[in-house]
Amino acid sequence: MKKILFIFSSFLITTLAFANQPTDWQFGFQKAASESMRDIVSFHNNLLLPIIIAISVFVLFLMLYACVRFRASANPNPSKRTHNVTVEVLWTLIPCLILIVMAVPSFKILYKQDSIPKADLTIKAIGYQWYWGYEYPDENLIFDSYMIEEKDLKPDQPRLLAVDNEVVVPVGKVIKVLITANDVLHAWALPSFGVKRDAVPGRINETWFKAEKVGTYYGQCSELCGIKHAFMPIAVKVVSEEKYQEWLSEARVKFAKEEIKNDKLKLASK
Repeated sequence: MKKILFIFSSFLITTLAFANQPTDWQFGFQKAASESMRDIVSFHNNLLLPIIIAISVFVLFLMLYACVRFRASANPNPSKRTHNVTVEVLWTLIPCLILIVMAVPSFKILYKQDSIPKADLTIKAIGYQWYWGYEYPDENLIFDSYMIEEKDLKPDQPRLLAVDNEVVVPVGKVIKVLITANDVLHAWALPSFGVKRDAVPGRINETWFKAEKVGTYYGQCSELCGIKHAFMPIAVKVVSEEKYQEWLSEARVKFAKEEIKNDKLKLASK
């Protein structure tokens, strides 16, 4: 009984339990951490859900009405009618109007997501079988990001989501992400930012986000890419500008491209 009550209460308080990663018994979206995701959540909660509920209730009413009104005992001589022009016009026009009502704000959100503002930072994400590689082109940084095995997890690291090298970005900045793949189709998805783009070999897709809150945000590959599809998570750590600069100083040493190291060696030899 206690377990049933716990499950039921978990659904009721889900909105309070949302985090930047999936939670047990979660029902709905992760907590929004960007304007794009807030737009998506608002579109879903304020427009799609009322339409879905209204259509479901209406169809259920029609089914119950037909079962009662046209049951054999109450309708021993059924009608032979096959056409009703008014009904056919209505069940064609009303769905079209509903789709138009949904399409207008939906296109607005899609256009906003595809219109990338001037970027403060550009990151390139490359999908591999089965991990992610990242580049900071303006900083000459490159590193790989592998999932941490369960036996190596620390107490505060989520299973199947924590990685050895997180993407670090400053809060409140426009981050442009260039996305591609090295082998097969992948998809770079971060639910809290409302970001999801396919990673296609030989092609670069792009998206953007502007994180509003400091924290670590998790996502996963959202394209079936092979046997270890479920083991190539995405982790983005959003920090203050000061902490980002500190990380950048360390990363320039730890993740510097090989050609930079070679250039430094040549200069040192001179």
